[in-house]
Amino acid sequence: MSPLPPPGAPLQHYVSTAPFDPIATETMAAASSRIHLASQKQLMWWKFKQHRLALASGIFLLVVYLMILVVEFLAPYGLHTRNVDYIHSPPQRVHLFDKGEFVGPFVYGRAMQLDLDTLRRVYTDNPNDVQPIRFFCRGDSFKFWGFVQSDLHLVCPAQGGQMFLLGTDRLGRDVLSRILYGARISLTIGLIGIAISFVLGIVIGGLAGYWGGVFDLIVQRVIEVLQSLPSLPLWMALAAIMPVTWSPIVIYFGITVILGIIDWTGLARAVRSKLLALREEDYVQAAQLMGASTPRIIARHLVPGFMSHLIASATISIPGMILGETALSFLGLGLRPPITSWGILLTEAKSVSVIAFYPWLLFPIIPVVLVILAFNFLGDGLRDAADPYK
Repeated sequence: MSPLPPPGAPLQHYVSTAPFDPIATETMAAASSRIHLASQKQLMWWKFKQHRLALASGIFLLVVYLMILVVEFLAPYGLHTRNVDYIHSPPQRVHLFDKGEFVGPFVYGRAMQLDLDTLRRVYTDNPNDVQPIRFFCRGDSFKFWGFVQSDLHLVCPAQGGQMFLLGTDRLGRDVLSRILYGARISLTIGLIGIAISFVLGIVIGGLAGYWGGVFDLIVQRVIEVLQSLPSLPLWMALAAIMPVTWSPIVIYFGITVILGIIDWTGLARAVRSKLLALREEDYVQAAQLMGASTPRIIARHLVPGFMSHLIASATISIPGMILGETALSFLGLGLRPPITSWGILLTEAKSVSVIAFYPWLLFPIIPVVLVILAFNFLGDGLRDAADPYK
């Protein structure tokens, strides 16, 4: 503590002697007023932007989901295009300079020799065979989304050349192109599955929390039974029920429904707990007195009160859907060829010998990890933004 001034000495003051700045004062007042007058959505957006990692993850996921709309254009090769002369070819490096001169993006041509001791194909680059990469070029023919015939690609190999940036598989198919095509299935199955899960969770959990009583008791016991079952064996059992004679499209929707049916329990409990707290509010009782039906009260008055929480829950649940499809397909119980997903691509790397000799077949796991991390970071940001007053 500072000593007291002697008697009769002038008291010290802390008033600023700097000249008054009305512009700075008005700016601070405007900023404070902007915050006080902002809507809930604006506050959530400002809070979300402060979470830089969540914002970057959201942009990354937006770009990825936009990419799956034009996969046929982005992939350098067709989904089933085989290059029989380049089976298990390792990834090629992209170069810009050849012999000290700038050429632009290109790859070197390759020659293959069979190692008679190990019976492995050995590929060597030919530095005299420069193959420039073409852009906005004509390549393998495809049907855009199965309807529009075209052969325009973003990138293509040189005329008569090869370009395998992530290598090829046991049938000579380009791994990069198959990863891009597989993203369409693996990413959309999460969205469709979470839509089914949301409908079941909101309806069943909402009715249990609003009505209570015997219905709530039955719902809670069913949820406890489902949550006590191990997830992977349950997925395997339900997936094994689907006949092998079904078409790939039917199996795709079957796997989606299975993942959605299993994943609704956690959301239903969250919705139930929220409605138990909100159903006693005055505005709910006013709606009841005015004769509003139960579905209207739940949909128009209760659910919007915690919609931000539901959005955050969805972004955290979608990675579980993607991992579930990947695990089932990897075990051979999920999607089946000719449908291609990231899980099906990973079946190529089941054995240790394949991983040892052809490690590039594990590349499909990279987008799986990146997407799962992005969804988790996005969920963290949305969960923080859901309560902007903290």
